[in-house]
Amino acid sequence: SIYEMFGNECCLSTGEVIKVIGFKINKLIAGICENDEVSQISAKVELPLHFPGLYKVVADKTPYVSIEEITRKVSIGPTRFGHPRFCSPEDIQVANLTIKQDEQITFNSVAEVDGRLAVKCDVVRNNQVHSFALPLSQEGKFYECEDDQIYTLKEIAEWKIPKCRKRIVRLSQALQTWDSCNPLPQHFDGCLVLTPVYEVQAVMRARKDIVHILSDLDVEVKDITDSYDIRSFLQPLSLEDVFERTSKEFPMVAEIMEGPSGSQYPTNLLCTGKEIIIYQKYQAARVLASEIRSDSPKRHFLIPVSYKGKFKRRPREFPTAYDLEIARSEKEQLHVVATKAFDSPHEELASVSVGDQFLVQQCQTSEVLYEGRKKLIDVLACEQILSDGYKSMLLPMYMEGGFVEVIHDKKQYHLSEICKEFHLPFNVKVSVRDLSVEEDILAAAPGLQFEEEITDSYLLISSASSPLEGWELPVYRLNMLVHLLNKDIQPAAPPVTKTAVEEISEEQYYMVRRYENQTLHPPPRPPKKPT
Repeated sequence: SIYEMFGNECCLSTGEVIKVIGFKINKLIAGICENDEVSQISAKVELPLHFPGLYKVVADKTPYVSIEEITRKVSIGPTRFGHPRFCSPEDIQVANLTIKQDEQITFNSVAEVDGRLAVKCDVVRNNQVHSFALPLSQEGKFYECEDDQIYTLKEIAEWKIPKCRKRIVRLSQALQTWDSCNPLPQHFDGCLVLTPVYEVQAVMRARKDIVHILSDLDVEVKDITDSYDIRSFLQPLSLEDVFERTSKEFPMVAEIMEGPSGSQYPTNLLCTGKEIIIYQKYQAARVLASEIRSDSPKRHFLIPVSYKGKFKRRPREFPTAYDLEIARSEKEQLHVVATKAFDSPHEELASVSVGDQFLVQQCQTSEVLYEGRKKLIDVLACEQILSDGYKSMLLPMYMEGGFVEVIHDKKQYHLSEICKEFHLPFNVKVSVRDLSVEEDILAAAPGLQFEEEITDSYLLISSASSPLEGWELPVYRLNMLVHLLNKDIQPAAPPVTKTAVEEISEEQYYMVRRYENQTLHPPPRPPKKPT
């Protein structure tokens, strides 16, 4: 049987031995529902996994009848996607804990507990996590919980479509302007019923790359697993698989079986067939930044703290008095100009006109008369700058106005200095480009907003033929497969590391922010107008 996949012809001859290493969704057939009635599908279209957009998963209304069925059909794993949540309409007694009906149970991993397979789970009560295990033999009705996260189609295909079931999703945010080539209707805000089309991933003894076989290929096969030594086949590993290895196993030599597409790394560094040395795994800091512009889609970047360029400050904008309180610091006094008028409903508090200038002092409380009753509210103490001096004023914290920062600081800063001395978000422009790289992609940006510091997982690698220069590979944003080579490598200091600025897509930007914010406590909500 001869077939073509991604433009490459592959021959499966009679007697060929193939090791199946996985099943992968190749594309999705989407049934279009203009409203929430998923039984009324108006049309079906084919969607590639890279089809742009962010989607919310609709909880499956069909229950699972046992924990064992969930482990067979639902992806449960160590990554951020592999922690599905379920609830039971009945109480469940486990050890010294009673799981109440409809309480959300997070499934974390499958492991052996007391000699039998079980799912390690937890529930959260009063901000405290309670961990326990549910055996695979546990029966009952288990319903999928609503998921408040957003996902790309690729993420949904890899993690959120149970085996033997369809998945209903709702478009949360379109990431491109609609045109006639878009298979979805214009202004579409209904649901999609996704049916996966699979491909088989396999390795062959005569090839060093991954073979992709469409699941509808007309070929007969026979299972010979029990009578064949599968150790003679290569073992493909993703970057996540490599990262899961213990630190003692590094450094290691690997050959790339499937390189990434559209890489920002030097030519031939990550191409198929290339040998690389993987020195170590670690967590590294990055600053998430976005362009400041309104005329076109913003570009997003992950900037290493070691970036060698310099920045000058640019004015920040603040929509409320509450934002002024968050932004003020002990290092310098915040000076702002009002861009929107505000009429105070209280005689005790100040009104604001466009063009008024203020020095922000501190947050405090003040007593105001509201509907004939005295009420204590949060206010922001400021000094208004007048032509002949200063005037103390109190602004209500709930004030929805508009302010822009006045910059007096002309100093040029390294990124590490900004992270140390100022609160983020922080607005800047590149004043001195990074001369250690051929092209500094930040230099052309009209302005940048540093949004937050994040920590991400990286592998330090170099070319095996030229190990003097090392590169950091982001584990969760680079899709590539390698297999380890049984080659000795002398213990050596890691090479000089090149930490490149990484431009990320709109989908990756939302993913990074989503993951980082899962580990942070949400900021306090702005105080509301007294009622």
